[in-house]
Amino acid sequence: MTVTDDLRGGIVVCGIVACRLTGGAEEFLLPALRRLEYRGYDSAGIAVTGPGQGGPHTVRAVGRLDALLGRLAARPLPTGLGIGVGHTRWATHGVVSEANAHPHRDCSGSVAVVHNGILDNADQLRAELTRRGHRFSSEVDSEVVAHLVEEAGAGRLVDAVRTAVRQLHGSWALAVTSGRAAEVVLACHRSPLVVGLAEDGYVAASDLTALLGTVGHVHVLQDGDIVELTDQISWTDGHGAALPPRPPVTVDWAAEDAETGVYEDFMEKEIAEQPAAARRLLERLLPQIVDGRLWAGLGLPPVPAVRFVACGSSLHASAAAARVFRRVAGLPTTVAVASEFEPEPGFPDHGLTVAVSQSGETADVLSAVEAVPGPLLALTNSPSSSLARRADAVLDCTAGPEIGVAATKTFTTQVIGGAALGLAVAAAFGRASPAAVTAHVAALARLPDLLDAAQLTSFPVADALADDLADAPGFFFVSRGAGLPYAAEGALKLKEITYRWAEGIAAGELKHGPIALIDESTPVVVVDSGSRTRLNGAAAEMRARGARIIRVGAEPEATFPVLAADEPPWGPLESVVALQHLARSLAITLGRDTDKPRNLAKSVTVL
Repeated sequence: MTVTDDLRGGIVVCGIVACRLTGGAEEFLLPALRRLEYRGYDSAGIAVTGPGQGGPHTVRAVGRLDALLGRLAARPLPTGLGIGVGHTRWATHGVVSEANAHPHRDCSGSVAVVHNGILDNADQLRAELTRRGHRFSSEVDSEVVAHLVEEAGAGRLVDAVRTAVRQLHGSWALAVTSGRAAEVVLACHRSPLVVGLAEDGYVAASDLTALLGTVGHVHVLQDGDIVELTDQISWTDGHGAALPPRPPVTVDWAAEDAETGVYEDFMEKEIAEQPAAARRLLERLLPQIVDGRLWAGLGLPPVPAVRFVACGSSLHASAAAARVFRRVAGLPTTVAVASEFEPEPGFPDHGLTVAVSQSGETADVLSAVEAVPGPLLALTNSPSSSLARRADAVLDCTAGPEIGVAATKTFTTQVIGGAALGLAVAAAFGRASPAAVTAHVAALARLPDLLDAAQLTSFPVADALADDLADAPGFFFVSRGAGLPYAAEGALKLKEITYRWAEGIAAGELKHGPIALIDESTPVVVVDSGSRTRLNGAAAEMRARGARIIRVGAEPEATFPVLAADEPPWGPLESVVALQHLARSLAITLGRDTDKPRNLAKSVTVL
């Protein structure tokens, strides 16, 4: 299998890298951490050691990776040490400080630990360890692991790590090394970790992006796995029983996939990649819809009802896809906010739950689907993620690596994947006529060309608008029916990367209160959808109050003339290209970091 078929390294808020090499660990750790910068972090650190070299030698710094590089320049580490761990931290337990940055060490300073996840029983373990004489130097839950490893004794490091993880509750991906042992030990539970063979040893990371250009294939750790990296690799379970290595997954991404290339930033690059991503996904899915193979291949039973569970951009994509299940397949379909999810009274136990997550590691989604009865399908760009492993079936979005924090091509491929799934259900169970399904499949097939056209048209228009809109304190995004998910997504994109308030709203709701906010300073982005009569009336009403109307439509006179004349059941997907460019151009005008907006990370893995 290939990475585009089977693996998008699960993206989590913090980042882990680790190695056991014959060459210098620092030369691997720092570039690997640089590739993880896109996910958001507030501190970074590395620890290196080698046989007979003592340590681990640790350097940490608050801020971007450049701050860590400055520390290393001022206080270089011993050269030639090939064993190391590194980490980028997003603060959850404890404030942003050097003391709270990873790696964390034990009382003697001989153990170094980096950790992703949340330890639910950290306070209890800390209290017990403190009573037994351990001294803590941070507020971070992760530090308890270093002390548990220390307490387990001076035997084999892998045995000490195994003893430590037996005492943990919660989620963890761990990389542990010690000045007393020429090895790195990896362990995971409900948090991703991959390991691969490089030219001069073994490397590991929580995100495949860190390893691009370094390995040809990786092995994905499963929950409970403990992996020991010495001159060779050894896999065991939590009781010490030997395991066969997990199946290899070929890495066919290049290091250039994690670089901007000719583009100014990753967001620009990933907006431009949407037509190709859509074409790639549709080439795989379209031939399997009408004849029922797409649904049959998932191995799921017939379903009486469907519910989508998602957050953020994935929630908006779910709303667009849900319309296909309702309008074409004729199935009762609901869309639930994962963080507020409660099982709906009357929803059949054997109804299908579609959990939608770009990374497959979103904590709110994982929590929501923990105990849902009936079949669970994961719609994700990470088919080896925690969500995918829990699901009964997986539909891979195959968007490729998305580095920018704000979702672009993952949103587009989620809509396409969800729409294709709805059409497949309609075809497989005769819930729509073959002619109707064939017509909708033909409309899906036209999407890459529509996205291409929107890409060519939208960039110069958005660029020209940005200066005029720079002083606007807030925005409305207005639509009706199938356009509402896209209005909501446009508002989310703008607020994420410009830090200006933006609200997506149904046109008919404006007169029920929000119109009080309309004045001469208010831009209103109108996304055309279906019958435009009521949208035209709402636009006229707002224009009469001084609002600036920015129209996303099919007519030549629209501000962004990017939409197809006929609207499919999934709505005006090509509108997102215009909305993404509008948000990005305004963000650049305001001097924002489009790839790493403040306070945000690529995947929210805390509840």
